[in-house]
Amino acid sequence: MGRQIGLLINRRGRVEMVIVGEPGSLLIPELPRSRVGADRLRGLRLLHTHLTPDLLSQEDLMDMLFLRLDAVIALSVNPMGDPVQWQAAHLLPGPGDAPYRVDAPRPWERTAADLAATAEALEEELARDGSDARAASDAPRALLVSVSSLPRIQQERHLDELAELARTAGLEVAGRMVQRVAQVNPKFIMGKGKMAELEVLALQHHAGTLVFDGELAPAQLHNLADITERKVLDRTQLILDIFAQHAVTSAGKLQVELAQLRYTQPRLTGRNRAMDRLMGGIGGRGPGETKLETDRRRIRDRMARLRKELDRLRKQRAFTRGRRNRQGIPLAALVGYTNAGKSTLLNNLTRSEVLAENKLFATLDPTTRRLRFPAEREIILADTVGFIRNLPKELMDAFRATLEELDAADVLVHVADASHPDLVLQMESVETILEELELHERPRLLVLNKWDKLPVPARAELQDAFPHALGVSALTGDGLNALLRRLEELLLQPHPLAIPVFPDDASSPLQ
Repeated sequence: MGRQIGLLINRRGRVEMVIVGEPGSLLIPELPRSRVGADRLRGLRLLHTHLTPDLLSQEDLMDMLFLRLDAVIALSVNPMGDPVQWQAAHLLPGPGDAPYRVDAPRPWERTAADLAATAEALEEELARDGSDARAASDAPRALLVSVSSLPRIQQERHLDELAELARTAGLEVAGRMVQRVAQVNPKFIMGKGKMAELEVLALQHHAGTLVFDGELAPAQLHNLADITERKVLDRTQLILDIFAQHAVTSAGKLQVELAQLRYTQPRLTGRNRAMDRLMGGIGGRGPGETKLETDRRRIRDRMARLRKELDRLRKQRAFTRGRRNRQGIPLAALVGYTNAGKSTLLNNLTRSEVLAENKLFATLDPTTRRLRFPAEREIILADTVGFIRNLPKELMDAFRATLEELDAADVLVHVADASHPDLVLQMESVETILEELELHERPRLLVLNKWDKLPVPARAELQDAFPHALGVSALTGDGLNALLRRLEELLLQPHPLAIPVFPDDASSPLQ
């Protein structure tokens, strides 16, 4: 025939599939996924012919790695079609110089080798290493990946935040990979060679999930899913999953579902293998479990119903705000980067017990509490969802109903984590989102929270950089009396003036 022939053979020695390839290559079709797991091999070995004297190629080894085959074997044949010699390779467990072992070539008639026993022993060792890794935590293990043109130190900081998102979503971070490129590959985001390094890292760390910083385009998600057998998530999916876990009210759940459908819709085109990675678990809550095979028309219909329901809830909220305005009660809204301490601040000021955790997006649904001043004056203090850099557009659109609470606010209290190494960048992200919401001219007060965590020199530096800011500790209560006095002054003025966050100009004073 002049073509390569391949056999996929199970551990009982039976042929599961015959593949007819081209003279120089063999295309392996999509294989069953029943045995695939972080610590399991495929249960199949590939035996295929090479029509040249060359034996195992790098492409053969990559196929074995990505598909987690028990072994890959090349049998060379001469121009007459007679067998000459064969060579086998199999994966290796644990960290090492190479993720696989390539045996020396053997004459074709010397076939004494128990490949099935080797595969079973290898799988037992992988399972044993995986059990040791899971002993510390039962959470699914994930690798974090950053592919960007940004400087490496900035990519590392972004991965630090991604690690916090992963922890909040219930993942255990097993490792990370950073690749700095001049331009991101629009098709695969990373080359197959780098993807092979990532697959080796995942194999060594027993990670079943790959989490990419940023948002993957639909084509990139599909292409990555075609290469690797592991679950592929991006930062947007991770944030959507956190929102799905933390949404409590009906409005919050509707908004999360709408955001997930907006994300899923363009990714249903063509083969849906990439979206199979969303079946349950991290990244698959809410509509992910029931909408994977839904066609575009049904998704559009569902989105239309969700928008109508959210419009109804928006009108209810508008009525509540209107009644509150008629009572003349001022509203101050807490805004800021996620995990800056807004809920803790609300609890300490109003003696409430709103959920406050050291996790990203612990608060999703708006919470309002009354705060009474000594002169029989009351204000309403609202806690809102935290912001984050590059907030997914699906969430921005879906949560406009929640963020409408900010439209009625007389004062925005911008709460920032003074102890965070990326304080200025986080503040700028919040300012950018407020500008997108057309709230950048709203009167606001900058509160530098977690002041108690800073050494004295760092406090002095921040006071010079942000002279209008108040340093407080929502946890210990330090500085809260000064904050209450400033709120009272701002809300008693008929037309309070906006206090700029960056007073000198639009640039960051600490940069």
